[in-house]
Amino acid sequence: MASDNVELVRSFIDTFNTGGVEGILPLIHPEFEATTPPELASEPDTYRGHEGVRRYFDSFYEAMDEIRWEAHSFQEIEERVIVDFTLHARGKTTGIDTELRAVQVWELRDGKVVGGEIHPTLEEAMSAARGEGN
Repeated sequence: MASDNVELVRSFIDTFNTGGVEGILPLIHPEFEATTPPELASEPDTYRGHEGVRRYFDSFYEAMDEIRWEAHSFQEIEERVIVDFTLHARGKTTGIDTELRAVQVWELRDGKVVGGEIHPTLEEAMSAARGEGN
């Protein structure tokens, strides 16, 4: 049986896939912070709060349509949930389908998503979730 934290992350992904950015905002903690690393983003940045979440997705929607997440697995370590996922999107002007496989460490507090880190491999994500290598 999945924990409340895993269910929250699963709900977040499902809600985004059906309701977009505005649909997930009630699931985001006011102190939310996430950083996109240079190895997985063309414009690495840090995003804070609801406005940061909107800004992050606005940058996607400038170039892409039909953005959705496909979760492959969920693993929980304390107040974090590790999700191996594929991000699917379609180029707005080209119509070309694209995919990005990565692993995200979701940090949760008070029944909401308070942050996230994206990693290229499950091993790196697990190490980060355990606080190793800091």
